[in-house]
Amino acid sequence: MTAPHPLVDRARRLADDLLAPHAEHVDQGEVPVAHLAEIRRSGLLGLNAPKEYGGAAASPAVVRETAEILAGACCSTWFVQTQHHTPVLTLARGEGPVRERLLGRLASGELLSGVAYAHLRAHPRTPVRASRERGGWRFDGSVPWYTGWGLNDVMLLAGVTDADEALFAFAQARPQPGLRPSAPMRLAALTAARTVSLELDGLWLPEEAVALRTPYARWARTDRARTANVGPAVFGLTRSALGLLDEDTAAPFRARLDALRGEAYALADHPDPHEHAARRQALRAQAHELMRAATTAAVVAGGGRSMLVSHRAQRLAREALFLMVQGQTQASRTAHLAALTG
Repeated sequence: MTAPHPLVDRARRLADDLLAPHAEHVDQGEVPVAHLAEIRRSGLLGLNAPKEYGGAAASPAVVRETAEILAGACCSTWFVQTQHHTPVLTLARGEGPVRERLLGRLASGELLSGVAYAHLRAHPRTPVRASRERGGWRFDGSVPWYTGWGLNDVMLLAGVTDADEALFAFAQARPQPGLRPSAPMRLAALTAARTVSLELDGLWLPEEAVALRTPYARWARTDRARTANVGPAVFGLTRSALGLLDEDTAAPFRARLDALRGEAYALADHPDPHEHAARRQALRAQAHELMRAATTAAVVAGGGRSMLVSHRAQRLAREALFLMVQGQTQASRTAHLAALTG
């Protein structure tokens, strides 16, 4: 039997000893800096980073397993730290001064990064415009969702240029000239992750802050392929909900979970990420429905106590609603609605 990857072991220890025992308390407050400090120290923030920059260059299977573990333990904490991995991957695949300046610090956990790019999916609308100014780039518009405000050190911010390019650049995650955050949003789930909107009015970033500049159509094609797959957090949350059921009730759910997980991950590892798009979307919808059914079963099993916001089944059911729309695209929304309506 192959020994678990060291980072999987660390994720499991963090989940069992720190995250899961405090998840209901975190859900009613905010993700503690102390939780993120332990994640910074664990090496998990370097999962995707090259070894020459201090990262683990972990396999996709290891990355998925750690995500399942963390999301199943405390979805709010998982959601803050998962933002970090896109900036790391962007730098790892790129070049230029920003890679040398930030990649090692992100891989080590010295810096924690957030992301502000989901608004790109609104194209052809351009909620954030990036324009040339003074040898750098000026950003104007509104970022509707930014997670981890007050917890992250830096952010990877995206805008659309006049040439219809997607441009990504790093900025400090703090109020500054041209960048104004809203108050943290009160959400049905994951309020603890400190999500705000950002108003951009002439935020200026130098050319050396740019991590990626690519035709929008190229970026969108890659994004559509990535978001068609089932997110590991869905399986992690489902597994946690099944842990609240007796074994006879949980058994049929577990069988369905294992089958969906196996097929979904096989497609995620397929050499052509654009093949089998319809099947990927169907599996995503089925996994979300299984998660909904499992969390609903946990609420039913918990009885009236499940209506307490401090109850674990209640938290998991609300987090499941969140994961149904997290990373949603028009294609995934259409597939899910079709599955719901038969």
